[in-house]
Amino acid sequence: MADLRQLSEALQKGDMETVKKLTSDALNEGLSPARILSDGLIAGMDIVGEKFKKNEMYIPEVLIAARAMHAGLSILQPKLVETGAKPVGKIAIGTVKGDLHDIGKNLVGMMLRGAGFEVLDLGIDVSTEKFVEAAKQEGVQIVGMSALLSTTMPHLKMVIEALHQAGLTSKVKIMVGGAPITQRYADEIGADGYAPDAASGVDKARQLLGIA
Repeated sequence: MADLRQLSEALQKGDMETVKKLTSDALNEGLSPARILSDGLIAGMDIVGEKFKKNEMYIPEVLIAARAMHAGLSILQPKLVETGAKPVGKIAIGTVKGDLHDIGKNLVGMMLRGAGFEVLDLGIDVSTEKFVEAAKQEGVQIVGMSALLSTTMPHLKMVIEALHQAGLTSKVKIMVGGAPITQRYADEIGADGYAPDAASGVDKARQLLGIA
């Protein structure tokens, strides 16, 4: 019988080939795609996230684990679609206009996908209009913005104001993050959530959507 704990452990080590094999084995043995996702891949990424927050794992190791998770997810995705499994939520993420940093954003995106979210990645140097358009898309519940430069921080406020003017702040929650951002600044500009790192970002997204 497929051991989903082994799958979780292989993912934490970033062992892509073993993750692929164990995911396929579990499917062949008749385990449901949703169970393999939650008890294998998501369970593994949750542990990676906890270790990252405690400085027991660092960004390169997290990226390797996330790549292994994607390898398993690529096998599961078609099966999840077939069974009608719904993502836990849909989030649009991007780095604000004038800011070309993407490592943090990409890490957040990987960890959100690992937690079962559907992620719409808008990229870097994202205009206010593009964030507003993304928030209008069907199913988007959270807009996540990052700014890595203090000079681009004001764009966070501009986007929030534009979302408010478009009447979207009742429909979507707004999350912010990035090196110069603090909880105090997030509160000042009217964001619904702030996270200091990628793993905390997943926790905050779950919290904003009321997911345990």
